Amino acid sequence: MAFLVSGTLRVAAQIADAQDSLGRKGKYSMRGPRVALTLSSPEVSASTVAILASVFQTLGFENCQRREASVQDFLEELTGFREQLDARGAPMGCVLVALVAPNGQLRQPQKLVRELSGCEALRGCPKVFLLLSSAPGAPPKPGTFLTGLSELCGRCPRWSLLQLLTEVFCRTAGESSGATYCPVLQSSLRGALCLGDMDPWGPEPEPSPGAQYDLSRDRAALCLAVIRDRPGAQRDVEALGGLCQTLGFETTLRTDPTAQAFQEELAQFQERLDTRKSPVSCALVALMAHGGPQGQLLGADGKEVRPEALVQELSHCRALRGCPKIFLLQACRGGHRDAGMGPTALPWFWRWLRAPPATPSHADVLRIYADAQGNSSGGFTPGSCDQADILMVYAAAEGCVAYRDEKGSDFIQTLVEVLRATPEGDLLELLTEVNRQVCELDVRGPDCNERRKACLEIRSSLRRRLCLQA
Repeated sequence: MAFLVSGTLRVAAQIADAQDSLGRKGKYSMRGPRVALTLSSPEVSASTVAILASVFQTLGFENCQRREASVQDFLEELTGFREQLDARGAPMGCVLVALVAPNGQLRQPQKLVRELSGCEALRGCPKVFLLLSSAPGAPPKPGTFLTGLSELCGRCPRWSLLQLLTEVFCRTAGESSGATYCPVLQSSLRGALCLGDMDPWGPEPEPSPGAQYDLSRDRAALCLAVIRDRPGAQRDVEALGGLCQTLGFETTLRTDPTAQAFQEELAQFQERLDTRKSPVSCALVALMAHGGPQGQLLGADGKEVRPEALVQELSHCRALRGCPKIFLLQACRGGHRDAGMGPTALPWFWRWLRAPPATPSHADVLRIYADAQGNSSGGFTPGSCDQADILMVYAAAEGCVAYRDEKGSDFIQTLVEVLRATPEGDLLELLTEVNRQVCELDVRGPDCNERRKACLEIRSSLRRRLCLQA
């Protein structure tokens, strides 16, 4: 009997920790142990590994492991690492994994991320992945990304990691063929993540005015929405249109575009921006449609168009060079319906303990794609989001369903609500809050009575803070 009581109390304490993880000001508590792992191929220089160890120590990671293996063995190494964490028998605070390999060798990093995301000890905890490319024959000295990250981690311990990375991206960006390239982050975090060895709920320093995009000039928005056979889509269009008007965007709306019209409308939008007399300081593009099995957008004619191709179209806009370009994608990215991670047996027992709701399987992950020696993302980046000043927000994780009903979609409706409440906030932080609220929703139907979960995916190569209202 005593064993049963002590076990119940231990489980209750763990659940209480999980509940408090995001309970105060939407920030991860980081109460448990922090573990870091550097997994590198033999070609990676010792100086790169050394500076990574320095970064880990600056961020307060007590346990810093280093393993060397061929890229083909990375998955096996991560499986062993996950089993090691689960064997601890207690929840973790955070894990940081650096995967370092020559350019082009980490072709499917999502498999590596997925392996660690299934770790029970890390459920509800932030999981950070540094995916670093290393060019063969490159100088052994670490590049501006790692040196800048090391410096800022020590100098600005109270900054959230997203804020810190944005500043590093500003320092790291490089010019090539008339375009600006920089590292990219991909986030499904549900709260602010402060890795410095400080009280995570203490006051944060205000960034300098120069670290924010200047949005004093005109703003332009384009909304391409398939309404036909998509109940609730009109509600999304109306809600987003009202928000854009409030935020000062001059909005163009096109409904039920074909796949070809998606491309043509983007090209015309770019041409209008390049030829207008008054300068533009920001552009927003909303794409709403059914999605294909591989993340394609389906036009009103049922034909496919790749969203990355549309992003690439606008990235060539001369009028928007150095300006933020925001893409909102409300569409399915596959057919998987995520049941989430959480207790399923003895539901009355978990209700009695007031257990937190199930967490989406893809939540609480932050990936950073960068070049260990140089400046740009070095080919690791999925899609075409390796150009600077681009923010893409997907309504669903890769391969998953995006949910919508007659009242509109979870993503667009929550986004509008959060931005109307705090329009002056940093957009990356506001989107993290949008994701937190979407992750807490339990979705049922229309073709399934079981609980399902959703999670946003945020990709950013922004180099400054983006605040849509002063």
